[in-house]
Amino acid sequence: MPVFPPIRTARLRAALLVPLLGLACVAHAQRGASDRHDPLHGDVLGATLAGEFAVQAGRLDEAANWYLDAARQSDGDAGLAERATRIALLAGDDRRAAQALDLWRRNAPGSMPMLAAEATLSLRNGRDRAARRQLEALLRSGDPAGWRHAFTVLGGGARDQDQAARLLGQLVDSGAIPDVLQAWMAFGGLAQRLDRSDLTDRILDNIVARFPGEPRVALLRASQLRETGRADEARQALAALGDAALIAPDLRLAIAGEYEALGDLADAERTMAMGPQDGRTYVLRASLLARAENKTALAALYDEVKAVALTPNPAQRLLLGQMAEYLEQYDEALNWYQTVPGGAERAQERLRGARVLHELGRRDEAWTRLRELQSDGAVDEDMRRNAYLLEAELRQTGSDPAELDVYNRGLAAMPDDPAVLYARALMWERRDDIPRAEADLRRILAIDPENVAALNALGYTLADRTTRYTEALELIDRARVAEPDNAAIIDSYGWVLYRLGRNEDALVELRRAYSMMKDAEVAAHIGEVLWVMGRHDEARKYFDEARGIDPENRSLIRALEKTGA
Repeated sequence: MPVFPPIRTARLRAALLVPLLGLACVAHAQRGASDRHDPLHGDVLGATLAGEFAVQAGRLDEAANWYLDAARQSDGDAGLAERATRIALLAGDDRRAAQALDLWRRNAPGSMPMLAAEATLSLRNGRDRAARRQLEALLRSGDPAGWRHAFTVLGGGARDQDQAARLLGQLVDSGAIPDVLQAWMAFGGLAQRLDRSDLTDRILDNIVARFPGEPRVALLRASQLRETGRADEARQALAALGDAALIAPDLRLAIAGEYEALGDLADAERTMAMGPQDGRTYVLRASLLARAENKTALAALYDEVKAVALTPNPAQRLLLGQMAEYLEQYDEALNWYQTVPGGAERAQERLRGARVLHELGRRDEAWTRLRELQSDGAVDEDMRRNAYLLEAELRQTGSDPAELDVYNRGLAAMPDDPAVLYARALMWERRDDIPRAEADLRRILAIDPENVAALNALGYTLADRTTRYTEALELIDRARVAEPDNAAIIDSYGWVLYRLGRNEDALVELRRAYSMMKDAEVAAHIGEVLWVMGRHDEARKYFDEARGIDPENRSLIRALEKTGA
């Protein structure tokens, strides 16, 4: 059960130091005066603090200016020059990015991150020849980090998919990609995400020639065939792998994942059954069989696990209880849970047992068990928090006031707990009470100004459910600074650009997010933007993809209602 159910996924971060934030406020307040009269101008620390405050306020243009000031006066601080460059790139301020990059180049000539930023700026400015030269320098550097930086630049720095695909093709043709399987696989995956089947085929031909007999090559080929709608050929490619799943656990998992993506859950389970078995493989197999509604096979697996665990330890008892849950054999599940003797698994047993009691209709017992867990000082805070979150989840029926009561009790016991506040914000958003959702998210940010989850969730909510687009952009920009390659944040950024009427820019960002994360919400966003732009056939394609991923997705439903698609 997730502890922190995200609207827009991101991680918690530590709060800013209050004294420093205070100094930054002073710096920002002084910024309106001329540089000659600004007491902080010429002060590296002051400019840096002012820049950081501007970042935290979501004003990236101001932040870029301050950090450039700091870098200019830092007497060769490569770190400040790097920060100035990255902030300017995020702000879309190519002029300041070029100036900061020049400082960075002087202070750290030839560094991989600097070369990558240089290539990114060239891409942004449409200087494809220069970008190609810089990318080739990274790829031919001999440094294992070189190709990774080049991959990141192409995957996230290009203005659009056409530019990225064109340059990737040129790099393949020039022989710049190093003779490293992982590198070729990464760029093959990128071509696939760019929806360039011809380029993917060219890369695959290179991989086959360079690494004959490598099962990961066949796996990539199967994935490419599946992505292009050639499901039967994908199955043939997977079948040709034979016993490759026995080579390594990660390969077994990847093959099973491809079968799962094809909808072949039985084949996915059969793949996971190959080789050594442990708690993880048993759980995955059980989950696959449950989703396939194959109770006969699931029961056989349950018996198999019981047979190999004649004297089950606490972890195995917990696993058997979970499997019985999958089988909907709730009495057996409860028995397994109740026989967990102690240790770290004991609190987990109490939590899962409450869910089983709820399924058995013994709800008062479930509530009692959860209340006991919530008030038990002997268990850690995470488990007590989980008990509140589970109770709220189980009471999540329409506008059940009991759900709100659970969150309120949780916050009374753990004041200002971010996870509980976040969950309550989700509840308010689900009930269309946006002011209260906003209040809870802002409460998190008051405690932890760098909480990326709350920044992104609030920014997205304001963009999606209000007309406060400028404020939404500032919040999302703060999240972008912390995690520039987070697909959910990129989606939020694309969505607010769309709401601001910048459809072309929005489409670039949303496509980038979708290439990184095949999510129904992102697909629905792309579909809506395309529909508004009059590209209805293309929009329908993305709506169909969203339906295939999650037909009940709320963003998809709203988009379909809005467009009539």
